[in-house]
Amino acid sequence: MPDTTDQPAEEQSRLTRRELLKKAGAGAVALGAAGSTAPFSFAGPLRYKGRWLKGDLSIIQWVHFVPAYDDWFDNTWVKQWGQANDVQVKVEHINNTLLDTRAAAEVAAQSGHDLFFNLHPMASYEDQVINHASIIHEIEGKVGKYGALAKASTYNPKTKKYFAVSDNYVPDPVIWRHDLWNGIGESPATWDHVAKAAPKLKAAGHPIGIGQSQELDSNMALIAFLMCFGGFIQDEHNRPTLGSKKTVEAVKFMANLFKTGEDSGIFGWNPASNNNYLYSGTGSLILNAISATRTPEAQHLPFSDNLWIWPIPAGPNGRLGLEHVMGCYSIWKFAQNKENAEKFLADMCIHGKDATMASQLYNFPSFPGAFPFKSIRKAAAADKNKPSGKYTILTTIAEKYTHNIGYPGTTNAAVDEIFSKYLIPQMFAQVSQGKLSAQDSVRDTMSVVKGIYAKWKKRGKI
Repeated sequence: MPDTTDQPAEEQSRLTRRELLKKAGAGAVALGAAGSTAPFSFAGPLRYKGRWLKGDLSIIQWVHFVPAYDDWFDNTWVKQWGQANDVQVKVEHINNTLLDTRAAAEVAAQSGHDLFFNLHPMASYEDQVINHASIIHEIEGKVGKYGALAKASTYNPKTKKYFAVSDNYVPDPVIWRHDLWNGIGESPATWDHVAKAAPKLKAAGHPIGIGQSQELDSNMALIAFLMCFGGFIQDEHNRPTLGSKKTVEAVKFMANLFKTGEDSGIFGWNPASNNNYLYSGTGSLILNAISATRTPEAQHLPFSDNLWIWPIPAGPNGRLGLEHVMGCYSIWKFAQNKENAEKFLADMCIHGKDATMASQLYNFPSFPGAFPFKSIRKAAAADKNKPSGKYTILTTIAEKYTHNIGYPGTTNAAVDEIFSKYLIPQMFAQVSQGKLSAQDSVRDTMSVVKGIYAKWKKRGKI
């Protein structure tokens, strides 16, 4: 029996019942690979047998940026899993910008979906969710260890609780117009190269596009940019360190980059804006996931073959990036169908390969053994879009340059609050818009950050 010492009594009780069912010899059917001729296949003995499962399961999901994924999730995976487990599954898709407010509403009402998906770990809701440790142990028994990135994002070492399960993360490359950059004899290898190229690209009518708005993409891009300059929200011991000279230098650099190579629209962007900036033929560079290249390919835009993918440009502190999004599922303590949610989530992660392929390599499995990097690289090499092999670099980006929110520490409630309040984009934007000096903006932001950390430390979460 797996170690359950880090699980509360509620989880241990359910675990014991499942073990009894296992000894009784109950069978289980697991979903096979997407696109296979047989819709189901036996995956061997599982603790989550599912023979006692019945009734409903409600799931809230985002509207995926790769539409093929939602089609697979709703019409293949959910349908087949529901039939196999005699569970009526209801999925609600909402825009990603509404997920945080919906989560807050469900917690306030103590009622909502059984399985809640978000694009970042909801560490601040740790007390509102079950300990997901038994689910992670179940998945590990089938496909191997939980990825280090995922564990750092969903496990609280202070309370020893898994407050979510990450099924996937998304590498965040720089996507750039090779034809435009080649035309001025440059490439975005380093941030100094970007700064040198920016005025020329803007003069040619093709500014770069790094948002400084209160939205997801700006958040991710600017935190990653900050790390490349040696500025970090916290250290490896989860102590706030944002108020450093390196943070000030990074903010100054970005403010100058805005003045010389961007336009003011970046202060009002939403999560789709940098994609649309690229699709319009205007933008010359963005930081985004490969939805930004898949859509031009699908629409046969004239420049789609000139969209290249590289790791984030290197800065004075090297090349450090974040996951573009971290797909995380949480099961509320007040969920009505916890056991259905647990088994659905375990099965989903065990078959991570199906999800990666259905997302056109957008989703990378948080349990690497479900679809190892070498296999993903082989699938990427087989992609027919030009330039040939353009997607193979994703495995390198994922393996070497992708970190969790709050790196070099873990994702925790304080980091979650800072992220959800968009304090980092605000810190940058105030300087780029000439409202504050870099020193004052960093100082003021650090003051707020210290208060956030003090609050969560008092609550025993960090």
